[in-house]
This record gives sequence, C-alpha cells and structure tokens, in this order.
Amino acid sequence: MAQRILLITSSLFGEGGQSSALAASFKSALEGRDVELIERNVVEQALPHLTGGEMTSWMTEPGERSNEQQALARISDDLLAEVEASDVLVLAVPLYNLGIPSQLKSWFDRILRAGKTFQYTANGPVGLLEGKSGLILAARGGMYAGTEMDSQTPHLKHMLRLIGVQDVHTIYAEGLNMGEDRKQQSLKEAQQAIAQYVATRF
Repeated sequence: MAQRILLITSSLFGEGGQSSALAASFKSALEGRDVELIERNVVEQALPHLTGGEMTSWMTEPGERSNEQQALARISDDLLAEVEASDVLVLAVPLYNLGIPSQLKSWFDRILRAGKTFQYTANGPVGLLEGKSGLILAARGGMYAGTEMDSQTPHLKHMLRLIGVQDVHTIYAEGLNMGEDRKQQSLKEAQQAIAQYVATRF
C-alpha cells in the first residue's frame, strides 16, 4: 500500500520562498515512488487565529452544536482528517523572527486537540496518533541550528510529539541571506539530504 504523505507549506512568498524550494525538492525526489501526496498551503488557506468560540465548538457534543458551531468545528475536523489519514507529515517551514509563521501556528492550533490527537493522563499528555513519522524542512536566512536562538526546531518537535509523532527528522538550509555562494551551497546540501531521506524512507 502506498504511503500517504501530507506536505504542509507555510511561506509568505509562495513558490518564491526558500522553504517552498525545499518542498519542491522533496516532491521532485518522490517522482516514480509509490506514494500518495497531499499538499496544504496554510498561507493560501488563510486560517484565522483560533478563538474561544471555535474551541468551544469542539467541546460541544456534535448533536448539540448550533449551525455556527458546526461550521467552526468542521474547520478543525477537516484538517484532522488529513493528518489522521497520513503516514508522514512533512513541514516546509521558514524562520520568521525566530519562530514559525503565524499561519502554521493556526494550523497546529486546530490539530492539537485534547481527546482527538492527544489525551491528558496522570503522567502527562499522551499522543494518540502513533505510528506516523515527521520531516521538517527548515529554511533560514542565518545560522541557528544547534544554538540557543533556535527555538523553532524544539517547538515543532514538541508539537508533533504531543500528538504521537515521535520519529521526527530535520533537514536545514541555513545561511540563505549570507551571500550567494553560501546560499547555493546550503540549498545543494539540503537537496542532497532530502534525496537521501526519500531514498531510505520510501
């Protein structure tokens, strides 16, 4: 059975973004392989910031929801269905002001749902979506990986692991704003790492 891959892109610059270039390299490496690829651009989708009303709709029994609550709950339910049906979650992520794009945060806010993708226990939260793997394709203008300034990588890994995705791999393209030579070398190394990842995983 073909593995199902959910590719999430989040660049404000669309196909012109460096993280989108990493996503394109990933798709190119998949050509000819027995996989099913689903793509979601969270910037084009323009998910609004999460509100109390939307969160309340999740906590209301489906049969008791108002029409407005049904519409609000459907936003998260549709995104969750994509995640649940996928074997691999791939996040192509730029670094904006040391964090993730707010649009990507809005996506995470709707898939990190207690009782759906994780549950609280006496020993802390436990993820409910086990057996999936994750890949982070990280594009950065500077050099941050492995430093105290890289709060993005642990944040992404913690959110994925919260829902049960424990096997998470990261491929970086850094120094992209530090001269053309550095940029091209970094992108080349990232492309090679992506090709190797795909060759060993699919």
